[in-house]
Amino acid sequence: MLESLDLAKEEIKRADHLMYVSLKYTRTVDILKSIIARLINAFNFGIDALLKKKKVRDIPTIPKIKLDLVRKNYPDEDLNNFLQLYQLFREIDKASFERAREYRRHVTMTAHLDDKEIEVTIDIIEDYYGKTKEFIEYVESIVKNG
Repeated sequence: MLESLDLAKEEIKRADHLMYVSLKYTRTVDILKSIIARLINAFNFGIDALLKKKKVRDIPTIPKIKLDLVRKNYPDEDLNNFLQLYQLFREIDKASFERAREYRRHVTMTAHLDDKEIEVTIDIIEDYYGKTKEFIEYVESIVKNG
């Protein structure tokens, strides 16, 4: 349980480096995609920590089943909002995308989802990063305090 939480924090550190070092100097869509992948990994480890806290014996590998288990074991509105963000990250990661204004401050990745397009910019990715940190802190409070 605490091991999963530590792994989540490590992913946050990696995303932090990508945000404030790599993205600052390269400003490419590839870096934005890498940050989203790290945020997804952090969520995965956080979800695992929650399931281990509830002593779920066999943690499924399929994300949808994991989410259903977490929602069943933790009927919490705040947690549900975080899990919706996680699902959005997964959709963005799998979606086809376009690049715009690379190597400039307003680098933009436009992800084409089934029913809409989502633009990811430096400002938006910073917001996603902050919300992911909040999620890990929230998970930590649940795991350590019960």
